Amino acid sequence: MPANICQQLNKAKNLDKESYVSSLLSQMTLKEKIGQMSQFNNDDDKLATAIKNDDVGSVINEVDLDIINEFQRIATKESRLGIPLLIGRDVIHGYNTIFPIPLAQAASWSTELVETSANLAAIESSNNGINWTFAPMIDISRDPRWGRIAESLGEDPYLCSTLGVAMVKGFQGNNLANKTSIAACAKHFAGYGASESGRDYNTTNIPENELRNVYLPPFKALADAGVSTFMASFSDLNGVPVTGNSWLLNDILRDEWQYNGLVVSDWESIPQLVTHGFCEDEKSAAFEACQAGVDMEMASDTYAKNLPSFIQENKISIEQIDTMVSRLLKLKFDLGLFENHFTESRNPTEHLKNTYLNVAKEVATKSCVLLKNDKQILPLCKTKISSLAVIGPLADDGYEQLGTWIFDAKINQSVTCLDAIKDYVGNTVDVKFNEGLETSRSNNQDSFEEAVKIALSSDVAVMIVGEEAILSGEAHCRSNIDLPGCQEQLIDAIHKTGTPIVLVIMAGRPITLEKILPKVDAILFAWHPGTMGGPAITDLLFGEACPSGKLPVTFPRNVGQIPLYYGQKNTGRPASDATFVDINDIEVRAPQTSLGMTSTHLDTHFSPLFPFGFGLSYTQFEYTNIQVNMHSFSMGESVEVSATLSNVGSVDAEEIVQLYIRDLVGSVTRPVKELKGFQRIYLPAGQSKTVVFKVHTDELAFYNRQMKLNTEPGLFNAWIGSNSATELKAVFEVVLTPE
Repeated sequence: MPANICQQLNKAKNLDKESYVSSLLSQMTLKEKIGQMSQFNNDDDKLATAIKNDDVGSVINEVDLDIINEFQRIATKESRLGIPLLIGRDVIHGYNTIFPIPLAQAASWSTELVETSANLAAIESSNNGINWTFAPMIDISRDPRWGRIAESLGEDPYLCSTLGVAMVKGFQGNNLANKTSIAACAKHFAGYGASESGRDYNTTNIPENELRNVYLPPFKALADAGVSTFMASFSDLNGVPVTGNSWLLNDILRDEWQYNGLVVSDWESIPQLVTHGFCEDEKSAAFEACQAGVDMEMASDTYAKNLPSFIQENKISIEQIDTMVSRLLKLKFDLGLFENHFTESRNPTEHLKNTYLNVAKEVATKSCVLLKNDKQILPLCKTKISSLAVIGPLADDGYEQLGTWIFDAKINQSVTCLDAIKDYVGNTVDVKFNEGLETSRSNNQDSFEEAVKIALSSDVAVMIVGEEAILSGEAHCRSNIDLPGCQEQLIDAIHKTGTPIVLVIMAGRPITLEKILPKVDAILFAWHPGTMGGPAITDLLFGEACPSGKLPVTFPRNVGQIPLYYGQKNTGRPASDATFVDINDIEVRAPQTSLGMTSTHLDTHFSPLFPFGFGLSYTQFEYTNIQVNMHSFSMGESVEVSATLSNVGSVDAEEIVQLYIRDLVGSVTRPVKELKGFQRIYLPAGQSKTVVFKVHTDELAFYNRQMKLNTEPGLFNAWIGSNSATELKAVFEVVLTPE
């Protein structure tokens, strides 16, 4: 068999990327170019033939290594061109080893652990032939009803940007061509997290200024960090579905940001332009998507069917197609696929290694957030209790603790809380178990009697409740974010026994806990903690580790407060405790002007139940002596903001120190606080440390009324503390540089 085009090019040594791609592109037919722009799911027995005919550029959701290698063999040995395939898979928070869900990883506030987790996921998945993942999801998420908040990195642009960049570094490594690197994908560009009513795929209406200041910064950060690909959002943005939104994909991404990587559609989102009512048929949908700059079509085939006619009709130029295809070919070149397209036989020792499990445990440990700990009931001491009741539907369910997006998880490797607790206490504590409810959604209270019985005969009840994995994630949105089923009733029944309750909550989103809070002595919010969730939680419960996680999202008191986030605007009539009026304090037939006249609800306090950045420890930290190194500085300079952190408790621990600022006067109104820095500080008991943050004037910039990124002179407040409600404040001023 004569050598195909790529085999011939491979023989020409030292061809650089531009020369290689240009030479290959010049020898491709239009049909073959459009084939490269097509990604298909392996659910068609004709796929192998299509690959041989150069009609496929990428395959998604195939994980059988023998099949993947056979597809690569057909593509590189039997086709005319010999172009290898991109093999895509949703590797979201682990492959075989499952790390905590992304929202939980964000609660660790650890760039190192986030990067390491992504790196290990890349190693496991690349060892199985995968070279492209559709992560990280960096949609700013301020509505906990939205199922995909589980897949997000939270509500804050700074935290999301920082951790998103770390995740990209983990997936892609220092060199995409390394066999353990995979291409990452920034999704969903953009504004998807603002879906109305927290319903997936729903409309998003975001003013351009808000879009630029809140929703776009994480995508800009990842573009600057070299993320290989972008994914266009399913949703429409201000009436224009993103898959056909040339302003977003061309004007901003390509022209303004100078991003040259690949843009892929979301699953069948091009034909869905018809469903949106944006296009009359699939032909016009293909045209709009192509014109908008979507380089590759995922799962559907409107490009293959319609792009040739647009060339014939002079509606799309061949140069435009060449530009789009070149992005695909350059990615394959960067991944080293032209030379190394096969994956050696799967090495099982590269999956679920003890080192990977140890990292999974560490991430889970540092992502759990201690929300309440009355009378320091935690940590428990196995030498001071003789009996322990473990109660709840998630206490012994290795599957549900893994969370959403776990297609390739090894379920039998998941270690539950019950097993980990039993292993830890051994014979020193009598552990009694009753699930109370068959599932988190169950309304059958038949087991309550037995659960109450074991609680009555135990020193402490550890209740492990929350949401099953299927209740969060894509298309799993909830209008009520209380604990589902009869879990609140189960908690109430155990509360009535008088036995102290330590509540562990596994969930894919914030849960409304105001009604539960008075009935339990401690709450450890564990999210969906992954494969090693059980041992991590057990270490925290018994003091082998100290909680250090902080909330990456605000916890509302009830759904009526949503959206509720710390970086809100002040408004002209901000709420305060001094002006707050409770609905029960209003006199009957009171005149209208007696109701406070501030931005609040009458039937709930305006504050969240738990603020962004909140998380308790087993020690006590104090913040004092906040200072700025200069009270006035010029454009282009930096200010240092510092404070003294003291561990005044008795436990060596880590604290996540957070820096917030407020631009007091802006040409557009600014948030009451904005996160601008954070540091994980380990501090032994009784010691103090000065924590210093350096802030450049460029970091104070925002998009003004003319949509220009600009730092404006004026006064700023700066806070350093343990969460967004901190009050330890300093003031500095930015002045124009003297002429």
